[in-house]
Amino acid sequence: MFADNPITRRLSTQIHVGSVAIGGDAPIAVQSMTNTRTTDVAATLAQIQAIAAAGADLVRVSVPTMDDAEAFKLIKQQSPIPLVADIHFDYRIALKVAEYGADCLRINPGNIGREDRIRAVVDCARDHNIPIRIGVNGGSLEADIQEKYTEPTPAALVESAMRHVDILDRLNFDQFKVSVKASDVFLAVGAYRLLAKQIKQPLHLGITEAGGARAGAVKSAIGLGMLLAEGIGDTLRISLAADPVEEVKVAFDILKSLRIRQRGINFIACPSCSRQEFDVIKTMNELEQRLEDIVEPLTVSVIGCVVNGPGEALISDLGVAGANRKSGFYLNGQRQKLRLDNNSIAEQLEQQVRQYLLAREQLIGIKQLD
Repeated sequence: MFADNPITRRLSTQIHVGSVAIGGDAPIAVQSMTNTRTTDVAATLAQIQAIAAAGADLVRVSVPTMDDAEAFKLIKQQSPIPLVADIHFDYRIALKVAEYGADCLRINPGNIGREDRIRAVVDCARDHNIPIRIGVNGGSLEADIQEKYTEPTPAALVESAMRHVDILDRLNFDQFKVSVKASDVFLAVGAYRLLAKQIKQPLHLGITEAGGARAGAVKSAIGLGMLLAEGIGDTLRISLAADPVEEVKVAFDILKSLRIRQRGINFIACPSCSRQEFDVIKTMNELEQRLEDIVEPLTVSVIGCVVNGPGEALISDLGVAGANRKSGFYLNGQRQKLRLDNNSIAEQLEQQVRQYLLAREQLIGIKQLD
């Protein structure tokens, strides 16, 4: 059971990064970035496979040198999802990866240099039907903007972004998305709010350099949650000093919490207290590991007592409410005769989840035949 999303989304134009639509009425796309050496093709591909398996729609790969561009060619040939080539300053690398099939170029036009070089990249992107991502970062603003504002501000980030936007407008190129990231939540949120009013192109969200796995996830959830709840954002990346797969997991957790997009199980679980009739924390740890392979949308409630258990089960696909020795089991909000032994509740609930999904899949198949 998954309630309707009450958020009114900002209207934006739609672009395509490979087969993935960004903006318009397309689902908010989740992406991450590899942190292997790009020249280590095997390691980079292995990481991309793991990122894709976690549900990412896109993955960004840094291409700082021509050797990396040659490796990118091999990686692109085997990648299961579209690749965004991350490039800074050297326009020749952008031309090369475009030739090798990059699905998007992350390069700021104003940083390339001369007008003829900028035009060469834009013309190449147009010829290959490749969009560009303008990426402004609060830690690397242009010197004159830093001098003007003395410190990063939302207006400073947006002024920097609009410089690059104006270049693309002048060259009659509208296939682009923009990000205005900062490590400070309020700075990033303020910048995105301003930018959302000035352009129609899709916005790529992120709290850059957010921190480690826990603190970075919290910071990202607060900042991106504020924006997404206002309907701002078309694609996002959670920037963690952690395994990129964790970035994807956190991204989907944020989207699930806001009823925007669901992948896998949405667990409702109590923090546990002395009323619990079984070890809720242990059970949840086991369930998350046992059911990590599930990608179908599903809501499962795991509550340790009868105070909130029945109520949460009413709004879940499957639910358990703790009771003495054996706990109550609910299916589609209805109490079942079956009771789950508290000593093996994770194993039994896993079996019920898999049986439920199999039955649902079979029912869908029958309806399609009809």
